[in-house]
Formats: sequence, structure tokens, C-alpha cells
Amino acid sequence: MPELPEVETVRRGLDKYTLDRAITGTEVLLPRTIAHPDTPEEFDFGLQHTQIQTWHRRGKYLFAELVSTDTQQAAGWLGVHLRMTGQLLWVESHTDLHKHTRVRLFLGKDWEIRFVDQRTFGQMWWIPPSKEPGQVMTGMGKLGPEPFEPAFSIEYFAAKLQKSQRNIKTVILDQTLIAGVGNIYADEALFMSKIHPNTPAGNLTISQVQLLHESIINVLQTSIDQGGTTFSNYLNVQGTNGNYGGMAWVYNRTKQPCRVCKTSIEKIRLGGRGTHYCPECQKI
Repeated sequence: MPELPEVETVRRGLDKYTLDRAITGTEVLLPRTIAHPDTPEEFDFGLQHTQIQTWHRRGKYLFAELVSTDTQQAAGWLGVHLRMTGQLLWVESHTDLHKHTRVRLFLGKDWEIRFVDQRTFGQMWWIPPSKEPGQVMTGMGKLGPEPFEPAFSIEYFAAKLQKSQRNIKTVILDQTLIAGVGNIYADEALFMSKIHPNTPAGNLTISQVQLLHESIINVLQTSIDQGGTTFSNYLNVQGTNGNYGGMAWVYNRTKQPCRVCKTSIEKIRLGGRGTHYCPECQKI
């Protein structure tokens, strides 16, 4: 599933290519992709004669501010969640359709945004100007602070961890605690902090909490700088892979030597998620 760095990379690409272009129409190839309104026809009607003013990201959600092409007044929001395999691609309209294309947004006669989604869990929303995105994209209202915002302070993080005896890997995957951190970057941050993923969160020392806090921020920023991580389906808006995977410390490196101590990386399951760690560098 695309995580914060991948979604942020997509957001930046969309901001680069799609702003101030009129949405002239849509084609919904898989109706259940549209989470709101109730029908593809209403979705199309809401987006007609609008243009994208700017894109925002909240956790793993994307949403664009829309304005009317006629009046330049607020015209609602376009929301997207990529889920497991979603891709938003900026392509010329004559490009052959990928077989997993679910929605097309036409921006003029020559270019379009295509939502490609193999597993079909991704969603799109049109939200009228009378509502805020979080009122319709209800999962947004449950998200914790963004990792790069002041609200994600060491004091906040330590207080949340202190209350929990769940394993630390499961805790930092909790989107109500930190928005946008998923399986890849949880494994990476725990390795960088030398913390075993099965350690009870409440057992961490303040120095471990401080190092983990710093590592979460650093690994997310590093991956954004590398255009995200591609291990399966993720592509940026131009259809290009992310580069962080080639420099990952532990994620997806089962049985490969640790980049620090040469011990073989191991994989276990915690909370139903595959978890990669070095048994020498991350002792419990």
C-alpha cells in the first residue's frame, strides 16, 4: 500500500502538472470506485466546468480544491485514496488504456488523470463546496498528527506509547497515533532506532522514544527525497518507480545480510503484518 512518502510524491506531481486545467469530463469504468456521490453521473456532474486549484495530503488521503472555471468560486473537492494498488497517472489522452483503469478525468482534449487500481480497493470522491473533505471522507477525521507537524512532538509520542503494552510495531502503524506511517517505514524506523519490533511500547526508555521519533521523521523525509518506494504497484504520476527500495535497511530484505552487522534479516508476523528486522541490531 502506498504510504505517506508515496502519496506525498503523487501530490507533488499532481500539483506540478494538473493545476488550472479545466476538467471537461469523466469516464467511470468501475462504478464502485466512486465513494461519493451515489452515482458516476453525479460524480461527473460535480466535476464538470471545474479546475484544480491545489492538491492537499492528509495521511494517505489526497484531496484537491476545485474552483468553477466560470466564476472562480469554490466548487468542492476531489478526493482520492489509493489503498493497496491505486495509481494516479498523468497521461496523454491517446495513450492506450491499462486494463485496470477505473476512472478517467479529462483535463482538456489532450491530457487526463487516470486512476489505475488492480485490486479495486481504491476510492474517489466528489465533495460539494457546502462540506469539508473530512465530513465525507470520514476516515480522515480519525487520523493522528502528521509526522512533520509540531503536534507530533516527543512529548505527545512518549505519552501515547507509555499507555500501551502492545508491541511497538503495531502501535506505530496505528493511524490514530501517527498519520501516514505504514509497514515499510515502521520497519525501517525501528531498525534505525535499534528497537525490536515486538517490544511492548510502554517499556521503551525516553531515549529510545526520542530516537524512534527522530527516525520516523528522517526515514519518511529520505523516502520522499527518493520519490517513495516501489516494491509492487506504486508509480508516481509519470509512471516512474520510487527509488527508496534500493536503500532500505530491512524491509523486503528477508535472509539478506544486514547492512550494518551482516546478520541475516528475519521476517515475522506481528498484528497480521509481515515485519522485517535484524536479530542482532534489534535485540529485545
